[in-house]
Amino acid sequence: MQSVSQLGPSEIFLVARRDQPSTRAQLWFTGRLSFRQETFGVRLKNRVEFSPRPVPPNLIAAEKEEAKAVLTLFFKKQGLSNSISSRLINKSDQFIDHLVSRLHSVHKSRYLVGRELTTLEIRDSLIPYLEQLHEEHGDLLSELVVSFPDPPAEPRAIASSPLPLPLPRGDADSAADTRKLRAVSRVSELDTEGALRPQTLYLLDLGLNLEQIKTITRKFAAFPYYSLEGKIKPVVEFLLDLGIPKSDIPTILCKRPQICGISLTDNLKPTMAFLETLGIDKNQWAKIIYRFPAILTYSRQKLTSTVEFLTQTGLSEEQIGRILTRCPNIMSYSVEDKLRPTMEYFKSLNVDVAVLLHRCPQTFGLSIESNLKPVTEFFLEKGYSLDEIGIMISRYGALYTFSLKENLMPKWDYFQTMEYPKSELVKFPQFFGYSLQERIKPRYELVKRSGVRLLLNQVLSLSGVEFEKVVKKKIMKLVAEQSSGGLL
Repeated sequence: MQSVSQLGPSEIFLVARRDQPSTRAQLWFTGRLSFRQETFGVRLKNRVEFSPRPVPPNLIAAEKEEAKAVLTLFFKKQGLSNSISSRLINKSDQFIDHLVSRLHSVHKSRYLVGRELTTLEIRDSLIPYLEQLHEEHGDLLSELVVSFPDPPAEPRAIASSPLPLPLPRGDADSAADTRKLRAVSRVSELDTEGALRPQTLYLLDLGLNLEQIKTITRKFAAFPYYSLEGKIKPVVEFLLDLGIPKSDIPTILCKRPQICGISLTDNLKPTMAFLETLGIDKNQWAKIIYRFPAILTYSRQKLTSTVEFLTQTGLSEEQIGRILTRCPNIMSYSVEDKLRPTMEYFKSLNVDVAVLLHRCPQTFGLSIESNLKPVTEFFLEKGYSLDEIGIMISRYGALYTFSLKENLMPKWDYFQTMEYPKSELVKFPQFFGYSLQERIKPRYELVKRSGVRLLLNQVLSLSGVEFEKVVKKKIMKLVAEQSSGGLL
C-alpha cells in the first residue's frame, strides 16, 4: 500500500481501514467528498494537506462541540426531531472529526498565526458544506454521517424512511451524558497545585458560582474549552466598557454563553455597527445586551431578513429602530414560521400590523394556536364581533399577551358586576392591563359608594391624585344638583 507521501500532489487518497483507527488530528480535508468502495476498505477521494502548526487539544475539543451544534441545527432544519438528531450526533464521531478537519483546511491561514475561529465563522463554513452534501446524497445524508468514512448504504425497499434505526435510548443518552460529564468535570478540574483552572477562577470572580458554570456547560459543552485570554476575557471587558454592570455579566453569560465565541473585531463590533444603521440606539446597548445577548450572535442574513419583513409591514426606519431597541428578541423569531403567519392572522382581524408591531412587538412571539386563537374565541363567546376584537387589539397591543385563566377571565367576571355596557371595553381595552385587586376593585367601589358616574378610563387611567380630584368634583356637582333640585 502506498503512503500518503508517495501519492501525487494533485490528488491524494486517505485510506481508512476498517480494522485500524484513522489519524484524525493532523489531517486537513478539502475538496468534494466522494466515496469509492475497495476490497480492503474505503477510500475518501480528497485533497489532503498537513498543517505545520499543531492545534491545541482543548481547541480541537471546543471545535468538535461547535461542529456538533451546527450539525444538530442542520438536521432540525431538515425536519428531524430533537431526539433523532441527538441520536445521529451520538454516532457521528468520525464525521465530526471530518468537519473539524475541513475547518482547519478552509481557514488554514488563521491557524498558522494562532487565531481561533469564532462561532459564526464555524457555522458559516460548515452550513454550506452540509447543504452541498445534502444536495448530493439527499435523505441518505443521515446514514452518511453515521457510517462515515464508509459510504452510505443503499435505500432499503422496505424502509419508509432512509433514517437509520433509532439507537437504544440508553446507549444514546449514555454517550451524550459522557460528553457532558467530561465537559462539566473540566469546570472544577484542579491543576497540580490544587487550584482551579484560570477560566473558572475568572468566572467566579465575575460573580458566577460553580453550579452556574456547570449549568452553562450542560447546555453548551464548548464553553469550558474557550480560551480565557483569547475569547472570554476580551468579550467580558468589552461588555463592561459598554456600561454593563459587572453584576449583570453572569446573567448574560447564562443566557448566551456562545457570545464568548464571537470575535470582537470580525463579528461582534461589525454586527453592532450594522444594527445601529438599522436604528438601534447605541446608547442603549447595555440594556439591549442584558435583555437579549443572542442578538449579537446572529448572522447578518438573519438580521437582514427580519428587518426586511418589518419594512414590508409599513414600519419606518425610525420605528424599526425603536422596536429593536425595546424588544431585541424579535430577531429570534423565524420570519416564515412565526412573524409572517402572525401578521396574516392579525390582518384577518383587520388589525393594522405596523401599529401593533410598534406598540407591542412581543405579541408576535406568541403561538397562534395556543395563545392568539383562544383569546379571540374568548371575546367572540362574550358577544364581540371580529371587527370589535380588531379594534381592541389595535388600541391595546398587549391584550393578547395576558393569560386567559389568570387575567382575562377573572377581570371579565368582575366587569360583569360593574355598571358599564360591554362596548366600554372596546373603547378602553386597557382595562385588562390593570390589577384587579389593587386598582380596579378599590377604585370602582369608591366610585360606587360616592354615587357618581365616571367613564371606565377615568376610573383606571388617572393618577391617584387626579382620580381623587375628579371624584370630589363629581360629588360636589352632584350635591349642588341635589340642593338645587330641593330648592325648586
